[in-house]
Amino acid sequence: MPQTFPVTVYYEDTDMGGIVYHANYLKFIERARSTWVAELGVDQLKLKVEGVIFVVRRIESDFLAPAILGDQLTVTTETESQSNARWVLRQCVLKGSEKLFEALVTVVAMTPQGRPTRLPAELRAQLDV
Repeated sequence: MPQTFPVTVYYEDTDMGGIVYHANYLKFIERARSTWVAELGVDQLKLKVEGVIFVVRRIESDFLAPAILGDQLTVTTETESQSNARWVLRQCVLKGSEKLFEALVTVVAMTPQGRPTRLPAELRAQLDV
């Protein structure tokens, strides 16, 4: 079951034409991912102290239709696949049932020194697909 995250489009999210600026979709999906991880009970600050940080390695995205000022959007996030050190998430931005934006996001676990490491076992168990 995908996690859902509400987003309201504010003036600051739009360009001069009143449509959402393309880079802001990345902000929307980042907020949804961060909220989802927190809802899973993962304390990212604690993990950092323990030597694990999450890094976005790759984003493959499609802009399908525009969102405009005042729109009420929903970001859905679900696990597409996972391994010991990475997981791939499918994130969609919807206006009602219309899909406006879709991304496959690869997140990897690293040490603060930039070396690959394993995802925490409790997180891997919750992400099982």
